[in-house]
Amino acid sequence: MRLPTLRRTRPPELGAIAGTARLDRRTKRLVGRLRPGDIAVIDHVDLDRVAADSLVAVGVAAVLNARPSSSGRYPNLGPQVLVEAGVPLLDDLGEALFQRLREGDPIRVDGAGVLVGDEVVAKGVRQDAESVARAMADAREGLSVQLEAFAANTMEYLKQERDLLLDGVGVPEVVTRFAGRHCLIVVRGYDYQADLDVLRPYVREFKPVLVGVDGGADALVEAGYTPDMIIGDMDSVSDDVLRCGAEIVVHAYPDGRAPGMARMVQLNVPALTFPAAATSEDLAMLLADEKGASLIVAVGTHATLVEFLDKGRGGMASTFLTRLKVGGKLVDAKGVSRLYRSNISGSSLLLLIMAAVAAMGAAVAVSTVGKAYLAVVAEWWDNLFFQLGQLF
Repeated sequence: MRLPTLRRTRPPELGAIAGTARLDRRTKRLVGRLRPGDIAVIDHVDLDRVAADSLVAVGVAAVLNARPSSSGRYPNLGPQVLVEAGVPLLDDLGEALFQRLREGDPIRVDGAGVLVGDEVVAKGVRQDAESVARAMADAREGLSVQLEAFAANTMEYLKQERDLLLDGVGVPEVVTRFAGRHCLIVVRGYDYQADLDVLRPYVREFKPVLVGVDGGADALVEAGYTPDMIIGDMDSVSDDVLRCGAEIVVHAYPDGRAPGMARMVQLNVPALTFPAAATSEDLAMLLADEKGASLIVAVGTHATLVEFLDKGRGGMASTFLTRLKVGGKLVDAKGVSRLYRSNISGSSLLLLIMAAVAAMGAAVAVSTVGKAYLAVVAEWWDNLFFQLGQLF
């Protein structure tokens, strides 16, 4: 299996970095509060690429992780993303990081230490290109164990959710019409902004059902669209987007508990629940397939084995089986953009313009009005030549 290689980058400066501390044990939730220049304080073992991309996009000054950003279980891509972007990463700072820091504290990062005022509150390991490369190389050696665990998780999920996968049992009755239509499912994942941008002509022409998975609904609104449906646990969708009029489907646990429903009640927004052990993006695909969508286009979702492992969750087994279930109608956004992109050469465009001009000329020549117009033009041309002849 081919993995991304670590490009040579300039190592981050080892001088002190000052900023405001923003803390959250869930990186996805923290990103919504971060501002450029803040220092992100996270508790994220095996930092994945999606989380790292979001931290880089916000413009954080540094990332402080209470846990190891790479545990060695598999070659996760998050540390590489941060190092290549020049964002200082301090690892394995310990639980004291969350005990000694408070939201909004002005802090400094000096070498491998975290300071509040002149007091060192935590020390960790400062990562650079070389240390990340070593961790990636060590992790590759453990891939076989992870693949075995992935296969075991897949079989366990199949036992739990075979009725949903095979017969659609448990899929809620929704108002949004999918039958015979294309469905565009947006997850705030890998390269989602670029994919949405290249799909604009496709969306204009086919007018697919727009489904936002959690923060993917905000991504649709940011791109200028209004989602038809929002599905997920509702922990990373803004209040304004939840009130946009889209149909809401809350991802619930298999036993029926749906923590996201409390937020819907608070906002007075009607919602359905969808109990299942799968991920929210998988539920969106299964729902679209069960309701008769003719094509499912995925933006920002997980498509390769490295991306499955990069999420670092047993639940990713559902993603593998879901793709087997809906694979006949599932297309990645990058594939749609390549297939849909117009490839008109310059010579073809010139030929088209010349043909249009010739057609207009023929129409003018055979019509009565056209003949009269040509006679006027001919007389004007003769007069012009006569006047030029008089001058010379």
